[in-house]
Amino acid sequence: MFTDETSFAAFRLPPASIGVPRLGSDGQLDRREVAEECAIALVYDGTTAAVVMATPSDLRDLAIGFSLTEGIIRTPGEIHSLEIIPCPEGVEARMWLTPDSARQFMKRQRRLTGPTGCGLCGIESLSEAARSCQRLSRSIALAPTQIERAVESLADAQELNRTTRATHAAGFYRPGDGLVAIREDVGRHNALDKLAGALASKGFTGDSGAIVLTSRISVEMVQKAAAIGSAILVAISAPTALAIRTAEACGITLVGIARGRAFEIFSHAAGIHGA
Repeated sequence: MFTDETSFAAFRLPPASIGVPRLGSDGQLDRREVAEECAIALVYDGTTAAVVMATPSDLRDLAIGFSLTEGIIRTPGEIHSLEIIPCPEGVEARMWLTPDSARQFMKRQRRLTGPTGCGLCGIESLSEAARSCQRLSRSIALAPTQIERAVESLADAQELNRTTRATHAAGFYRPGDGLVAIREDVGRHNALDKLAGALASKGFTGDSGAIVLTSRISVEMVQKAAAIGSAILVAISAPTALAIRTAEACGITLVGIARGRAFEIFSHAAGIHGA
């Protein structure tokens, strides 16, 4: 049984943004809404596996999504219980795994420390950094006009970023349905993990749509997209060379620098109609 963060209002979970004083260039003092971030500990069966700096919202999705994209679980059903517990130092996402998953977790236990700018800090070997992705089969293709609509829809749905100008977003676009999910966070990896958790909770399969990002595409973003099962990844910024090689290897159509009607395809162009 999952317990959402709203059940612990008495523990004062931090808000996603707060108002702070600011002095403008005209010398006028007023207030500015800024994004909040705090330490989120991901705890499995009493053991902290990772600590990430994240926006304290949609933490249930973050916990489930991180567990999925990092291979700790294969389905949300492998989490027996989940509680979001505010603490003086931050927030704990306390999860108890089903017996089989708990045994597997103990076999592969590792410590990860994931600050906002890096998704690979704290891993124990080079082979973990270059972990292989499953080869995906593509079940959809997008038209150029759909890529434009997906990017525009993501921008329109970024409520937290519109207020703070400081957060990334990850969205899921399905042909015929449009943007069906979006999650925001100060960290791009966290935004994608939150999206993974939201999709799993809503019952959306990754192969039914495309992931759309406001950030650059680094290798770990491709790895997480592959774990979600989406064979099309679109971003408004550029990919790294390793991200392109990884996308090529696992069958992902990688679209970058998507601005209006202009974009560039870096791998598996067959995922875009007319390419």
